[in-house]
Amino acid sequence: MTTHPLLRALIPLVADLSRDLPEEERYRRLLGALRALLPADAAALLRLDGDTLVPLAVDGLSPDTLGRRFRVSEHPRFESLLAHRGLTRFAADCALPDPYDGLVEGLDGHLEVHDCLGCPLYVDEQPWGLLTLDSLDPASFDNLNLDNLEAFASLAAATVRAAERIDALTRRVEHDEQLVEVYREAAGQQARRELIGQSREHQRLLEEIALVAGSDLSVLISGETGVGKELVAQAIHAASPRAEKPLISLNCAALPDTLVESELFGHARGAFSGAVSERHGKFELADGGSLFLDEVGELPLAAQAKLLRVLQSGQLQRVGSDREHRVDVRVIAATNRDLAEEVRAGRFRADLYHRLSVYPLPVPPLRERGRDVLLLAGFFLEQNRARLGLRSLRLTGEAQAALLAYDWPGNVRELEHLIGRAALKAMAAGERSERKRILSIGAELLGLPSATPTATASAVTDAAPNFVGGNLRESTDQFQRQQINAALEHHQHNWAAAARELGLDRANLHRLAKRLGLR
Repeated sequence: MTTHPLLRALIPLVADLSRDLPEEERYRRLLGALRALLPADAAALLRLDGDTLVPLAVDGLSPDTLGRRFRVSEHPRFESLLAHRGLTRFAADCALPDPYDGLVEGLDGHLEVHDCLGCPLYVDEQPWGLLTLDSLDPASFDNLNLDNLEAFASLAAATVRAAERIDALTRRVEHDEQLVEVYREAAGQQARRELIGQSREHQRLLEEIALVAGSDLSVLISGETGVGKELVAQAIHAASPRAEKPLISLNCAALPDTLVESELFGHARGAFSGAVSERHGKFELADGGSLFLDEVGELPLAAQAKLLRVLQSGQLQRVGSDREHRVDVRVIAATNRDLAEEVRAGRFRADLYHRLSVYPLPVPPLRERGRDVLLLAGFFLEQNRARLGLRSLRLTGEAQAALLAYDWPGNVRELEHLIGRAALKAMAAGERSERKRILSIGAELLGLPSATPTATASAVTDAAPNFVGGNLRESTDQFQRQQINAALEHHQHNWAAAARELGLDRANLHRLAKRLGLR
């Protein structure tokens, strides 16, 4: 007896409802079954988070789609789907822009979606998100059995409900109710300050945030420039019992030594020239909440001693005042320096270092996060699409490969700036599809180094022909010094030109050169 195609698709999914599967795998199976059942080029499952749709799984769409965040008010097709319960199919000549134009995988020469339909998913009678199907063939969905599709949509809603309930039960066993909230906040379910990624390294970071956020321990966030240390601090605070109180930030590197103590502890009227009134410091402003000290390694030694006293006693004195004030503040610090080495060199107090690093939290560099770079690129692409008033903004396959191959010395911040520049260049150059609706960013607009791994390896071999052993970090630093010096000499010490040759932002080159002792 022949099994009906719908049953063949539904039976494995029904069996999955009772299984403890990872969320990604559960949703991947759902979309795989949908595309096996229906003649679609792409399918997507999106969760509604406030006024934004967050892709949870895609099949047939560019991987950077997972990093995009679609504000419903900016995408009229999504708005229309959410406004109507049940299936909605858009006519092939519909004038509403399609959010997936240019994102269907492997079809660079045929970018526009011509047939699309979707339906909202409801969980406990509340709108949860969308299930969408898209095709480049305008007649793909002409002969669909809508009853079958509605049955599939009902099962999709059941899959979502099962996933959320299994997830909640699992986490209740592993953590108390507060830590469940901690994990969800840290995992970026608040769209405003989101930590985006799916790599193992990124998941480990989220788990560390979840673990420490519910406590009152001091946290020392370490990592290279541009990895997102401030976002991590915000996630810790937002997921902590202090979330209703303020998170006050202070960039220690941006202050002259003479003003550090005033910024931290406040000052009395007349304490120094220009102190015309009494002023609260950052500690008092953060009372009951959290204080984020960015680049804490830049604090002068005198200020370090006074900071240590406040951390130990919870009491401070404003500059120029003998009166003591008691504060209740959780300190979250961040640095791109090796503070243990700074202690050994006498530039940072050992007692303050141990007080700040009760819970050390390293943030992985972007080059260790694999395909997370494409998700982050998608997030920045959607930001720039909205900012520039574009209908569609995409990366070509060559551009995606270039992003994956690059080493990202400036990390996420460098990626953000690079995508913004490339979008402007593409718009200025008129890099549009034939019907001028889809703006594509090619590898040439990214301006990244095009050296192949073989060429890079050859360059390393040429630079150091005789390997004699030694510390890998020292060898890497020495190679970077050689490359920077060579580029500077070639361009007669023009830093901007040297940065372009090396594939770096000029600011990142300056920071790297300073770290390597070249400035």
